[in-house]
Amino acid sequence: MKLNPYLLFDGDCEAAIKFYEQALGAKTLSMMRVDGTPACAQMPAEMKDKVLHARFTIGDIVVMASDCPPDRYVKPQGQALSLGADQPAEAERLFHSLAEGGTVTMPIDKTFFAERFGMVTDKFGVPWMVSCEKPA
Repeated sequence: MKLNPYLLFDGDCEAAIKFYEQALGAKTLSMMRVDGTPACAQMPAEMKDKVLHARFTIGDIVVMASDCPPDRYVKPQGQALSLGADQPAEAERLFHSLAEGGTVTMPIDKTFFAERFGMVTDKFGVPWMVSCEKPA
């Protein structure tokens, strides 16, 4: 069994993936647009150039994503992507990269349970928790 995050975007999926390539070292595996697919006939005209389905990796995790039709998009709430780093400096770098243009919910810092932990919602509305665990 596999479990993969699937992110829905409000028309800016391609820009978000490009941002994750820069901020997190993500690698795009595939990107299919609405235009040229059977789904095109059922989508609003403004969706023609939008992403129907994309796959990319962050580390060894496959993440999937697409643009949502405008009348169906709902901002993410009640969940977050958790990103773990091996070193505190790496956690801080990842956190500050994701925070660029986003909203910091909890600044990254040392906590009672982690060498570093912080929460941020990136500029595309995706909530993240970034951590570096304490050594065992």
